[in-house]
Amino acid sequence: MKKTAILKNKFYSEPTVFRPENLLREARRQKQIQECPVPDICVLDPDGDLVRYLKRKDKTEKNKCWACYHSELYNYELNGNTIGIIPCAVGASYAVLVAEQLFVSGCKLLISVTSAGIVANKTIPKRFALITEAVRDEGTSYHYLPPDQPSVLPELTHEKLCSASEEDESLFFEAKSWTTDAPYRETQTAIDAMKKENVICVEMEAAALYAFAEKMQKDVICFAHLTNTMAQYEGDFEKGEEFGSLKMIELLSYTVDLIN
Repeated sequence: MKKTAILKNKFYSEPTVFRPENLLREARRQKQIQECPVPDICVLDPDGDLVRYLKRKDKTEKNKCWACYHSELYNYELNGNTIGIIPCAVGASYAVLVAEQLFVSGCKLLISVTSAGIVANKTIPKRFALITEAVRDEGTSYHYLPPDQPSVLPELTHEKLCSASEEDESLFFEAKSWTTDAPYRETQTAIDAMKKENVICVEMEAAALYAFAEKMQKDVICFAHLTNTMAQYEGDFEKGEEFGSLKMIELLSYTVDLIN
């Protein structure tokens, strides 16, 4: 059977020619940015609501060490630690582009908190799902891992978080997600197929971020904020107070405490 183009010419053991540290070297030169590390803990805020909230409240400032051509990094003080937050990193390829650059810039842990559509028919116990496995229905992950390898939460990180996820007072529960890069092609047949695989939600980044994490041996955590049913009903997409920013801060604080 003939391979589709995205599965051709993948040499997983071969190093890349185009390296993120080299791109950032040139960006720093052109933009006259000093070489200094970003915070150890960084966050992807795909909807951008958290950064918009923090800017309105004067609780954040732009990071001066971040040299990315495509995004801005904002510092925020959380539990006595400075964390970095990048807004609007939507979609698998963009999220991984940013992740690659964050880790060569000093990041040690990356947390993504993305809005997600609910797929499962069963009752959802909490608003945040810790994604432990993601169906690879996007393109980016196939550049990092072979097609038959699952995209999962890094094992050591899972061990730190799994006991907390089972507690009643935990802010999250464990779930399997479906990562797609075509959100407006979520057909009913595709949704029904995902339900049979015990998928809870659909989002756009986790499979690629976990594939990157496995390939590059980096620490990445993906959460889904279950905010909608794919606009099937009027009044959908309600995230809560300040567009969910307060709950997101609570989740980040809780998670960082567990990891540390």
